[in-house]
Amino acid sequence: MKPDVYASVLEVARAYRTGETTVSATVKSLLGRIESHDQKLGAFQSVYADDARAAAEAADRAMRNGHRIGPFHGIPFAVKDVMDVEGRVTTGGSLTRADRPADKSATVARRLLAAGGILLGKTKTIEFSMGGWGTNQHFGTPWNPWDLDRHRVPGGSSSGSAVAIATGMVPAALGTDTGGSVRTPSAWCGVVGLKTTHRVLPVDGIIPTAHSLDTVGPIVRSVADAALLFDLMAGRETSELDRHLDRDVPPNPGGELPGFRLGALPTEEREGMDDAVLDLYDAALDRLRSLGAEIEVFEPPLSYVALARANRLIATSEAYAHHGSLMEDRKAQVDEDVRQLILPGRDIPAHEYIAATLRRGEDIEAFLTRMKDFTALLTPTLGIVAVPLKEVKPSDYPAGFTRPVNYLGMCAASVPMGLTPDNLPAGLQIVARAGEEATALRIGAAFERVRGPWQGPAL
Repeated sequence: MKPDVYASVLEVARAYRTGETTVSATVKSLLGRIESHDQKLGAFQSVYADDARAAAEAADRAMRNGHRIGPFHGIPFAVKDVMDVEGRVTTGGSLTRADRPADKSATVARRLLAAGGILLGKTKTIEFSMGGWGTNQHFGTPWNPWDLDRHRVPGGSSSGSAVAIATGMVPAALGTDTGGSVRTPSAWCGVVGLKTTHRVLPVDGIIPTAHSLDTVGPIVRSVADAALLFDLMAGRETSELDRHLDRDVPPNPGGELPGFRLGALPTEEREGMDDAVLDLYDAALDRLRSLGAEIEVFEPPLSYVALARANRLIATSEAYAHHGSLMEDRKAQVDEDVRQLILPGRDIPAHEYIAATLRRGEDIEAFLTRMKDFTALLTPTLGIVAVPLKEVKPSDYPAGFTRPVNYLGMCAASVPMGLTPDNLPAGLQIVARAGEEATALRIGAAFERVRGPWQGPAL
């Protein structure tokens, strides 16, 4: 039986290995799905249909002749349109870059291509990844697929990647995350996103937003897929990655979480959140307790609001350093909402920015000291569900729990918790120390199993 349209990367790879389907058939099916649905959804900035078909035929020939590269061979994927791919235009979500083909590929894109991946196209983004709602005035805002009657935002800035994954148009995509740009759209679109530790994965060939906060990570349908993509992006030898095909999750003996002490939100951090999101969050905590995890309230040394504001100050200052000259040009065809987010960086004096970076180190030390007896922390990825596009206030950021992770230099996974009574998804954010992606993924995989099967939205 061929995998369904919501098949994970590993399910597709297994179907290749058993001969249930071919790369060409899979690519044809996905391109057909893009043609059928993306006119409304608007996830893709560019689609490389002819090249994808040719690459699929080459992959099929190679596999028939015994030249399979590894588990990602023949897997279709997409990249956020801030990442260079040789010979392809990288717009960064901006009309000002719409005619600039790249000279070479970003390292993470090159590694997926070298592993045999089939690039279907590039996905839409907020201009220069500056913002959390997923909007774009010039190229259009992708449509959150969980409400086909009303245009809700998908979350940003990796908006198109999350929509493409959620709707079965591609099984794997890459995004970037400076304050929540992988996790926010993953939560609101009901998929899995991994925010990696700063500098664990290379960001060369990627348009920067704020260089001391920028990270790159996968957006996929399962935690197991996130683990595979993370290994590939980190440059692990592809021939050694078939172990991912022989298990559904990262190593987790017994499938339980005994001895894991997980930090939950204190009462004051729960204020202002949607009741439906809190209900899903509390149910998620109960499910993790059932796996043997010890759940205790974690009192951060600084509020999450304060940490998010500190992240925003640094991000705004650095974004102005990278893009301020363009935003100052009143004739430049830039997204006016993005312009208004970046221009305040002009008014942040050097001494204030330097003080903020020094204070950041102190805050990280204080936070890790307070966290020393905890394995990881648990928050809702976002305290609200996706809002209608017409209600968006561009100056606001829906990132109260995601931004602190970037500021603190930690890693985090967002995993779907479930659906609210309005049939909108919400995410569970699992926050681990720097370099402990495996811990976040292990907890996420355990939660996935106890949560039960997850399906994409009906189109």
